[in-house]
Amino acid sequence: MSKIDEKIINTIRVLSIEAIQKAKSGHPGLPMGSAPMAYTLWAKEMKHNPANPNWVDRDRFILSAGHGSMLLYSLFHLFGYGTTIDDIKNFRQFGSKTPGHPEYGHTIGVETTTGPLGQGISTAVGMAIAEANLAAKFNKPNYEVVNHNTYALVGDGCLMEGISAEASSLAGTLKLGKLIVLYDSNSITIEGSTNIAFSEDVAKRYESYNWQVLNVEDGCNIEAIQSAVKEAKKETTKPTLIIIKTIIGFGCPAKQGKSSAHGEPLGEENVKLTKEYLKYESQEPFYVAEDVKAHMTEVKNELSKNEEKWNELWKNYSEKYPELANEWDVWHSDKLPIDLYNDKNFWKFEGKAATRMSSYEIINRLSKVVPNLIGGSADLAPSTKTLMQNRKDFSSEDYSGSNLHFGIREQAMAAIGNGIELHGGFIAYVSTFFVFSDYMKGSMRLSAIMKLPLTYILTHDSIGVGEDGPTHEPIEQLASLRSIPNFTVFRPADSKETAAAWYSALTRNDGPTAIVLSRQNLPLYNETGKEALKGAYILLDSEKETPDIILMASGSEVELIYEAAKVLKDKGIDARIVSVPSFELFEKQTDEYKNSILPNNVRKRLAVEAASSFGWHKYVGLDGSIISIDTFGASAPANKLFEYYGFTVDNVVEKAIDLLK
Repeated sequence: MSKIDEKIINTIRVLSIEAIQKAKSGHPGLPMGSAPMAYTLWAKEMKHNPANPNWVDRDRFILSAGHGSMLLYSLFHLFGYGTTIDDIKNFRQFGSKTPGHPEYGHTIGVETTTGPLGQGISTAVGMAIAEANLAAKFNKPNYEVVNHNTYALVGDGCLMEGISAEASSLAGTLKLGKLIVLYDSNSITIEGSTNIAFSEDVAKRYESYNWQVLNVEDGCNIEAIQSAVKEAKKETTKPTLIIIKTIIGFGCPAKQGKSSAHGEPLGEENVKLTKEYLKYESQEPFYVAEDVKAHMTEVKNELSKNEEKWNELWKNYSEKYPELANEWDVWHSDKLPIDLYNDKNFWKFEGKAATRMSSYEIINRLSKVVPNLIGGSADLAPSTKTLMQNRKDFSSEDYSGSNLHFGIREQAMAAIGNGIELHGGFIAYVSTFFVFSDYMKGSMRLSAIMKLPLTYILTHDSIGVGEDGPTHEPIEQLASLRSIPNFTVFRPADSKETAAAWYSALTRNDGPTAIVLSRQNLPLYNETGKEALKGAYILLDSEKETPDIILMASGSEVELIYEAAKVLKDKGIDARIVSVPSFELFEKQTDEYKNSILPNNVRKRLAVEAASSFGWHKYVGLDGSIISIDTFGASAPANKLFEYYGFTVDNVVEKAIDLLK
């Protein structure tokens, strides 16, 4: 190791521990132990351009062990990503660019929000899938305009979380050779040695996943680290795990190798002693030596040549393959290549259909006009109806396919979907049974935090699942997803509302959408359509200026209130029928619109939904009522269950009359 390399590595360590000490909060152990591998990768092997952090063909780097965020911020500062010394001094402070865990869209250079362990490596698998698919589509001989690696730095905790096992298994199956994971193996977690809970042979596990496994015994040996990365790059048919043995808290005499180095500041005295141990040339806080700055300027200038070469390649490619270059622009645009809103065929349907079947029809319409649509399910495509019939499967033999097969891996599927969206170039969807959204909650939450327009297709939306019983019947899931900030839930009542759900999802650029679909057939209403984009609207109105009662529902229960209104009319009761496919979209409307749908002077309101009542109370008010299910379901034919739990026209009529008494 050269003296300047050692000096820069120690600068990364010192900046990290000083920021943590100033904040009186953070995780110094990982930055201290991992600084050599991170610097080696960023300075010597990773393809990136600090002057343009979003350059499209850059290598992606994910700090999966996001608690070690100061490692990333120190790299950003030294490599010129725009993170200043003042930003580092404000680590973990309100409004700073250096939050406790890396946040996508908040700090330049952060490729994905990490914090929940295992999410980063799983998201990296999605990025590697995206790279492979784009390369298969756009690359031509001597014109590899898509040619980059995805790197992830993981710790013991990431590899303990089950989501990483799911994602890694799929990555091996798909032979994602451009996925390279650096494993900071320090054998320490918060509670102590990993031996108390993690004694497996990680290398053998990853070999069984069909990964190449390399070992570096000394985490400070940057020559060995670089050699391993080079070897990893040569392996094109397997992802690579590089196990690098490190010492947590390296450089702190009192704490290195101990769990106390993991998640708490070292203390002022230990910061001083660490600098002495590392032979740091100044005790001045946040000091960066002039020769370090000068050398990093040289490194940045050299790295900028990566994009210069690519720009020249792209210029020649555009001239030789103008049609592909134009298509590239379509794939990387935020706008759809077709005006679906005014496309009559997109909104045209006939007869009864389960909304999962309506969605299937829409997906296959979209697959003909949206070239960068990609997605799949957790081994449930025949049931969730998510297969694109005119597209091939994405597989280790053919990366050009658009139908993704995630296997029975809901947790990893959602994180991989996030990775595909983060990479850029795609409109992605993932799918499973609605009840199994519980497995995806962590990734769904991150989709919302990162404002990713990932579409979740969730079918078998109620007790209509029937004989499968309470384990498969979603009850609390609607309320659960509706509670996530910046997450749109859309439960359509018929085919046209399903088209509205898809249109809403495809035209939203600031967050995810869950389209919640029925297993059973539902009527097609004359009155449904684009109004559903407002989240709630009047399906049938009272003949009176002020209705006697408002009946509202989502999804399959709209049929009940629609038919109940006819019965009530015969009894002299005028009801307004309101379809409420999306709480979130309704809440975005003006107060004037909301009051026109649910006027304040109509206090008799009845909501009907075959799920938990939680969340409906703000719409029914103190004088209203809800027909819902606040227990778990049962195993029986669907018709029997709907009758047993009160989801009948007769019960809706009875409850409405009771409200009016």
